[in-house]
Amino acid sequence: MSYQRHFDITFGLCDAAGIVFYPRYFEMTNLMVEQFFAEVLDYPYSRIHLEEGNAVPTVHIEADFRAPSRLGETVTWTLDLTRIGTSSADFALQLTKDGDTRLAVRLTLVWVGREGRPEAWPTRLRERMAAHCLKGQDQ
Repeated sequence: MSYQRHFDITFGLCDAAGIVFYPRYFEMTNLMVEQFFAEVLDYPYSRIHLEEGNAVPTVHIEADFRAPSRLGETVTWTLDLTRIGTSSADFALQLTKDGDTRLAVRLTLVWVGREGRPEAWPTRLRERMAAHCLKGQDQ
């Protein structure tokens, strides 16, 4: 089940040429994942980081930049959870405008416990993730 959000390209996201400055895309991908955790999984980053003292850092990211996005456009982000491991999860994100792909991103998050080491996903969170995962859980 894909998670989607529309996003306005604002002045602060753009370089002097009026196109999105590429590091801003990584901020947007993080925002998409954070909103997915809060809105879909009902497990917001504030709970993970502040209340529980855990973390979910991005440990791997790949991006294919296919076309620029410009100031004033409204684009669509789509996020799919593609794999759940014991302590990691893979996501695929796509940025489109009128059906054309502008950016494709693949990233991996890891659940990190209070001691700063990878740990298994909490049971409740893992169950919610599994319900939204395209390929299911690792065995």
